[in-house]
Amino acid sequence: MNNIETIFACVVLLAATAADAQTDTSRFELTPFAGFTFGGEFEDMTSGDSLKLDDGASFGLILDIRESANTQWEILYSRQATQADTTGLLTGGASFDLDVHYIHFGGTYLGEGNRARPFLAATIGATHFEPGLADFDSETFFSFSIGAGFHLRPNDRLGIRLEARAYGTVLESDTDLFCRTGPGENICVIHTEGTILWQLETLAGFVFRF
Repeated sequence: MNNIETIFACVVLLAATAADAQTDTSRFELTPFAGFTFGGEFEDMTSGDSLKLDDGASFGLILDIRESANTQWEILYSRQATQADTTGLLTGGASFDLDVHYIHFGGTYLGEGNRARPFLAATIGATHFEPGLADFDSETFFSFSIGAGFHLRPNDRLGIRLEARAYGTVLESDTDLFCRTGPGENICVIHTEGTILWQLETLAGFVFRF
């Protein structure tokens, strides 16, 4: 191969590399989203009554970091501001405000596609329950999630994420939840046994790729 052929081969190789880089230079995806969360129930092992969470709006943020053409690392935060129905429980009211926070880490697997790509997601992390009762304790438990949906990509920088995700929160056995302690006082809203609290979240968000 002479010098001209060598130079030509190098130019072709560099051009192909540059073209490939231009087609997919984004490594990060940031997705602010809004959703709706369904379900969630604590059962009192003493009385048999339940503490049910109202269905309600949620919002959050997802950060994905590309690992390969079909896989991503994922960090997720979701928050639902809901109310807990205390019918049958001694809390001084029919319901109380309760914020549910999910902080998770995991990954996604993207299927094949150009402008519409299906995906599966799996994460683990923590669920933090924050009651709107004065001086009552918050609670944090291990949790996991499994999700599925579609990435819609009209161009290389912007997109839409549509997803349904199931969360499972592992409650400890024989646990008193949402307690207030003090001199001569020890009040807990509910006493649960080891089980899994399930919630389903449907969400849509704008994807920013960079």
